Amino acid sequence: MDFRPTADQHALQDSVRRFAAARLNHDVPERDRTGSFSRKLWEECAQFGIQGLPVPETHGGQGAGVLTTTLAMEALGESCRDGGLLFSLNAHMWSAAMPLLEFGDERQKARYLPGMCDGSLVAVHAITEEQAGSDAMALTTTAHRDGDAYVLNGTKHFITNAPEADLFVIFATLDRTLGWAGVTAFLVPSETPGLTVGPSVDKLGLRTSPTGEVALQNCRVPAEEILGAPGAGMVVFEYAMRLERACIMASAVGMMQRQLNECVRHTTTRHQFGRPIAEFQAVSHPLADMKVRLDAGRLLSRRAAWLADRGELEPLDASVTKLYLSEAYLQSSLDTVQLHGGYGFMTESGWDRDLRDAIGARIYSGTNEMQRNIITEHLKT
Repeated sequence: MDFRPTADQHALQDSVRRFAAARLNHDVPERDRTGSFSRKLWEECAQFGIQGLPVPETHGGQGAGVLTTTLAMEALGESCRDGGLLFSLNAHMWSAAMPLLEFGDERQKARYLPGMCDGSLVAVHAITEEQAGSDAMALTTTAHRDGDAYVLNGTKHFITNAPEADLFVIFATLDRTLGWAGVTAFLVPSETPGLTVGPSVDKLGLRTSPTGEVALQNCRVPAEEILGAPGAGMVVFEYAMRLERACIMASAVGMMQRQLNECVRHTTTRHQFGRPIAEFQAVSHPLADMKVRLDAGRLLSRRAAWLADRGELEPLDASVTKLYLSEAYLQSSLDTVQLHGGYGFMTESGWDRDLRDAIGARIYSGTNEMQRNIITEHLKT
């Protein structure tokens, strides 16, 4: 197993860093303050090729593998200071585009994937409900057959990208008595009658990524828009979550690299008591810990992506990766604020955004408590 990037992957990472530094950091503090999503930046990312990276060229993508895509997202995290945009991009790719690629029929893929790659479509994964968060299969959104369509009723909460979405992957149950065997995934365009989306909610972090409520009231969806097959929603959901948990934190690896770089620069140029503060163990030891967390997290991220490319990614691998990296990113964000002292506590430093965004990483894509449950269940078998 050699996870070192190839020459082509190195070149891709370099080009992504240059693109992000030049194009994606405009007005981030103001957009964070107002909670504003930039469709313009979304489209620029698509023009560069980000959203289409893991999608085959036949469907409008770049045809890169999962490992190559996560390496690009790692580079994006290193140079882009807009954590919300990174989160929206990851959610779009891993929980919407890739399940469509895996389970969609040729008509569905031809209809939606090119727009999901070229930036004209923002797609979302909508399963969470008020009483169905960690217990995802407790959902109450229903779907009943009516001729050549299904009629959906229910409400989804905390749906990433919803206020900007053009396409929804919505999970509903055909029969609650069947449990997971009744859950079905539907592809629902935003203009479908009966589908309404609430405004973006105010959040602690990831504020430039829109999050909202999705209401379905007698929403009629053609039977041909089922993703997979009736009753196969659990298979679609588990695939999406396994891939998202394995890959969504690749951007955090890049963010942790940026944090470490900036902390080394600051502590070697900041002097107190006649010498650089990096010479004090109270400062140098956190730097060492940040480096260890970074290297361990990078290896986990690349191993998970490598396994995904080989078709060998298991829920245990994904949960280990997501759990470790989300905890590591939060701790490195705390260390970054602390190592910058008073300046780190000022919003002008920008480190507050990393810290607020990192808190969310312990919650989205399945809380870390759920990841620990998954890990321990696998240890028992």
